[in-house]
Amino acid sequence: MSFLRLLPVFISLALLAAHFLRAGQTALVAVSLLLFIPMLFRNAWVPRLIQLVLVLGAVEWLRTLYNVAQIRMDMGMPWTRLAIILGGVALFTALSALVFRSKALRKRYSTGA
Repeated sequence: MSFLRLLPVFISLALLAAHFLRAGQTALVAVSLLLFIPMLFRNAWVPRLIQLVLVLGAVEWLRTLYNVAQIRMDMGMPWTRLAIILGGVALFTALSALVFRSKALRKRYSTGA
């Protein structure tokens, strides 16, 4: 059951890995994928680490949104659909950090009630 609760986190990390792969940043791809491993351990520091990465990932999506939208505007191309999609991905990534607030995951990671 914990797998289903963590599914948004897995999806967010996989999307970040794909984003970094497309940008040719293989070190960040590896980091994104290696972050699946700490979630196997039941330590209190794991949720904080993953939450920090997810918030930074949301900031990266917003940075990408700004840069790509700026390029499209300069070229006179439509950019609103891009903004909606990347804004949605940024929001999903940020909200994925909240799954660790569920009672089951707080118990799993010993972060208290």
